Amino acid sequence: MNTDWKRRPIVCGGLLVLLTLVAYLPVLQHGGFIWDDDFHVTNNPWLRSGSGLVRIWTQPTATPQYYPLVHTTFWIEYHLWQLNPFGYHLVNVLLHALNAVLLWRLLTKLDLPRSWVAAAIFALHPVCVESVAWISERKNVLSALFYLSAALAYVEFWMWGSDKRRWVPYAAAFALFVGALLSKTVTCTLPATLLIVLWWKRGRIRWGDVLPLVPFFVVGAAMGLTTAWIERHRVGAMGGEWDLSFADRWLVAGRVVTFYAAKLLYPHPLSFVYECWQIAAGAWQQWLFPLGVIALLATLWALRKRIGRGPLAAAAAFVAILGPALGFVNVYPFRFSFVADHFQYLASVAVITLVAARLPSWGATPVVCLLAVLTWQQTRVYENMETLWIDVIAKNPTCWMAHNNLGVELAGQGRTNEAVACYREALRLKPDFADPSVNLGNLAAMRHDDVTAIAVYGKALRAAPGHFNARFNLALALGRLGRMGDSIHQYRLLLTLNPEMADAHYNLGTALGKLGHYEEAIAEFQTALRLRPDFANARHNLELARRRLAGGTSSG
Repeated sequence: MNTDWKRRPIVCGGLLVLLTLVAYLPVLQHGGFIWDDDFHVTNNPWLRSGSGLVRIWTQPTATPQYYPLVHTTFWIEYHLWQLNPFGYHLVNVLLHALNAVLLWRLLTKLDLPRSWVAAAIFALHPVCVESVAWISERKNVLSALFYLSAALAYVEFWMWGSDKRRWVPYAAAFALFVGALLSKTVTCTLPATLLIVLWWKRGRIRWGDVLPLVPFFVVGAAMGLTTAWIERHRVGAMGGEWDLSFADRWLVAGRVVTFYAAKLLYPHPLSFVYECWQIAAGAWQQWLFPLGVIALLATLWALRKRIGRGPLAAAAAFVAILGPALGFVNVYPFRFSFVADHFQYLASVAVITLVAARLPSWGATPVVCLLAVLTWQQTRVYENMETLWIDVIAKNPTCWMAHNNLGVELAGQGRTNEAVACYREALRLKPDFADPSVNLGNLAAMRHDDVTAIAVYGKALRAAPGHFNARFNLALALGRLGRMGDSIHQYRLLLTLNPEMADAHYNLGTALGKLGHYEEAIAEFQTALRLRPDFANARHNLELARRRLAGGTSSG
């Protein structure tokens, strides 16, 4: 960027925002809610009331992950525009645009060449579409806002030298870093990244450089461990599909790094779910990936005096920011694939900055325009659930999860025969996958064929005994057939697995009431109301059970 542009921050920043809005226009016009948006927004009961906002902050297991700042933004938006997807998409796009502006300012402060070009590439690169066009990935764009702001403040702290006022930007950097962690804990990599940048600038790291970052490392590690625990014990990232040896995890890490770098340099094809690699420590070819990454870093180290420290710093930062997604920590999406575009949202900045700095002056404009076109095209994939899963299946036909989820969408449209075909294909690809069996059971229940539904739910539970929906729906079907004792037994088994399931407590209370066990029913209704204070049916049945207990009448 020339000197004249450096003097026009409003023009430069405004152009970044405008380009981002134009590139993401399709999702603003047509984008709806897709996968996981029900957990975070459309079916999230904590967005409805003030008590829900309190739970978002005080109860780590109330939401899918403990990212209270993210769910607070959803809470605010729900009270502004309810469930209109346009508002949620607009906020995501604007946050991404603001992140590009912050990146430009950060790179400019660090005296990096072509800082505006790097920011424009970040704003318009299609690998970022998943993080921006998917409402649930608010955690990416919001955490990046705090991450980049914290980095800017910390660089200011460096530049103030021994000035006593330097502790003002330091305090701001720490507060912003905490905000990033409360949005997504992969941002715990910030202090390590800052040390890499400092080494790049000065060529050495002293203890005086490390000590101010100790609080950052401590709070980052604490939040990271909390998220790892929730991911394993709450989200379910544990079991056979995550049982990888230490050697396996190194193979995953090496291939993850090379995969993401390749997608940044050649973003085609992009998929919401990529093929899940078969990891085999005994296959020597697979060791080429981690060994190749190590060899590249070693080569850049050896050449640092000849080519400068920049390439090594960029490569090291790329690997460091990717750290939480390299496979050494279990995350739930590894059940489907070891990679996803949204995992490299922040890390992409390192490679993009390096490439932009070395672009010839004539190459910047065509690269930015090409990326804008690719982003425009990629956003159309995220219009709705059907377009999303059809695109995944076209690019990854063995994705059993996509076949099942497309079936759910088709069933919701009344296209039952097509849905059944999708469920059967998912079971063919992965016979121990419980969800398609549950969905087939649901279709049987809709036909009032509860006998078949019970058999199918039983099959699903044999494959996955801890499947909440299978057990919940089995209990419902048993109740409809009048097998109240069996239904109560299933609800109690379910609540041992998930004691905070308000609907299960409510249904258990209803079943107990039908058998005349009013005292037990009252306790279940009270628990349901404690978990969900606005649960109107639970409140009504609680009063009804109390009257019947007081009157000594039999159940209806």
